[in-house]
Amino acid sequence: MNGSESLSEKRIVVTGGAGFVGSHLAERLAERASVVVADDLSNGRREWVPDDATFVRADLTDRDDVAEAITSDVDLVCHLAASKSVDTDRPREQFESNAAMTHNVTERMRAVGVPEILFTSSSTVYGEAPRPTPEDYAPLEPISAYGASKLSDEALLSVYANSYDLTARIVRFANVVGPRLRGAVIPDFIDKLREDPDSLRILGDGRQEKSYLHVDDCVDAICHVLAAADSPVATFNLGTRTTTSVTRIADVVSETMGLEPAYEYTGGERGWTGDVPKMRLSIEKLAALGWVPERSSEAAVEAATEQLLAEMSDIDGRSRSGSTERKTASQ
Repeated sequence: MNGSESLSEKRIVVTGGAGFVGSHLAERLAERASVVVADDLSNGRREWVPDDATFVRADLTDRDDVAEAITSDVDLVCHLAASKSVDTDRPREQFESNAAMTHNVTERMRAVGVPEILFTSSSTVYGEAPRPTPEDYAPLEPISAYGASKLSDEALLSVYANSYDLTARIVRFANVVGPRLRGAVIPDFIDKLREDPDSLRILGDGRQEKSYLHVDDCVDAICHVLAAADSPVATFNLGTRTTTSVTRIADVVSETMGLEPAYEYTGGERGWTGDVPKMRLSIEKLAALGWVPERSSEAAVEAATEQLLAEMSDIDGRSRSGSTERKTASQ
């Protein structure tokens, strides 16, 4: 089922639509709907915004910027914008920023009568939970400020859904991978091996094991949720039924690059403060509505590695071309 068919002729705002998942979602939605991308470009890139979308440079902690992006003719807001670093050394700033963005978005929607929101949450809201973790698992005890901010945002959406007739769909992501991914384990390993092909430093003990979801499957799932969910608050996990260890990711990246580096582990169960070493979400709730991912966790890692290497090679090629052009012009 392709849920994007039900979005025809709608006007949709995608906050964070110049970022990794947001730009892929905006591309898919723009095939059927009128899309407005609202992004401050702190994490995203202008060139990732689809050509057939309207771009509004907006800091969502600023209510005037939010008002410019979300107007009375909007039918749906897909709210992906957030401060995303799990191991931030400024947890209060991150928590307050994410809360302000979500509050400003929902208040503006209430003021101008926008009826629906899709909010991208995270597996981090569960903390360290039994696996596979279903949506109704309790108590929710996140161990990072990022997870706490996402859980707080979910609670705020519940208030608006139950008090102000807002329809809220919440999707909790596993680790999403694919083209345009930055600041995560696969691009980190690629960067390290490009710098030093003989050794690879791995955070933790390498036995951290999580689900990895390809961004194409993630966008498919979001469109399915938009088409299938109809309760005031509907929450769905997005992930795979399989997991991949950090060491196995190192193997995949090394093999794809044709390298055999020595691995150096920093040690400890967690890779960083706030890291949940073992994670697998139950996806049976959404599977019952007809969606399952096309790729397993390892297949997602393999595809993402190849795509990111091709992307980086293309960037390098353009940079070399640009350098040559500049040198020629200066002569």
